[in-house]
Amino acid sequence: MKPMPLSRCQFPAFSGLKHALFVKTGMLLLAISLVMIGCATVGKDFPVEKVSGIQIKKTTQQEIRKVFGPPWRIGIEDGQNIWTYGKYRYKLFGEASTTDLVIRFDNNNVVESYSFNTTEHMK
Repeated sequence: MKPMPLSRCQFPAFSGLKHALFVKTGMLLLAISLVMIGCATVGKDFPVEKVSGIQIKKTTQQEIRKVFGPPWRIGIEDGQNIWTYGKYRYKLFGEASTTDLVIRFDNNNVVESYSFNTTEHMK
């Protein structure tokens, strides 16, 4: 006779209450680690030196993806597609650094407008 496999529900270590406690403990340990390290980074790097090559009413969404890769976030504003590329680094001690590029596309997926902001000094 073959042993019957245990599902997550049948395995007592992962019962609802214990599983929730396990997840909360993990999140608490992560938070403590971040405080001890003193910084957290959200987003991902993108080639900031290529931002000046974006041309309003000319550069397509496909060209943006080819140069910058997939966006970190996507959204819609006033019916237009918005792509965001950004990296935000927060420090417990010292100044945070942020860099972001927000691109708005028209209905033909051509750049309508964009904004680029950074706390880093451009070289």
